[in-house]
Amino acid sequence: MNFNGFYFITDSRLSRQGIVRDVEDAIRGGATIIQYREKEKDTGPMIEEAREIKGVCRGKAAFLINDRVDVCLAVDADGLHLGQTDMGYKDARRLLGDKIIGITVHNLKEAKAAEAMGADYVGVSPIFETKTKADAGPAAGLETLKEIAQNLAIPVVAIGGITLENAKSVMEAGATTLCAMSATIGEDVGRRVRAFTNIINASK
Repeated sequence: MNFNGFYFITDSRLSRQGIVRDVEDAIRGGATIIQYREKEKDTGPMIEEAREIKGVCRGKAAFLINDRVDVCLAVDADGLHLGQTDMGYKDARRLLGDKIIGITVHNLKEAKAAEAMGADYVGVSPIFETKTKADAGPAAGLETLKEIAQNLAIPVVAIGGITLENAKSVMEAGATTLCAMSATIGEDVGRRVRAFTNIINASK
């Protein structure tokens, strides 16, 4: 999976032009990882939408599904992202085989546990306070991000409260790449993602 670009997560609540168009624009802006995250649709419509997004991503970006193993399998996505309270890693790995599996972590203990289990990457969340995800929990902060990045051999994705103003400090703390939902979804998705992509590339 290519972590050199932006990690884009869809959000139908924030989208103004539809998430398929958001994904198209995000890839044009330099996103190399797309995560389909949907908490409000029924399974059938989710599968249809995910299949359409997979077509957009083909050959351009890795396509991951948030939480839903069934949707991941139904559309043959590249992988899955799990939270701490989602299906356990071992069960997901048994069902998904060698597909990509990432895990959200909030501290070094969780990060080291995820790596030991075999996760392909961790998503450290939230770095700063965020209102995008109601159950995100307290901010981990840059020091926690730095601690995790220094102690893990797998990629570290930073998410939560990240803006153009603080993105450079996030990359300097050791993030492999980052995601900024509220700062990119809405108008001019491609332009906003490109601005973050430039910061990511300049930090390599």
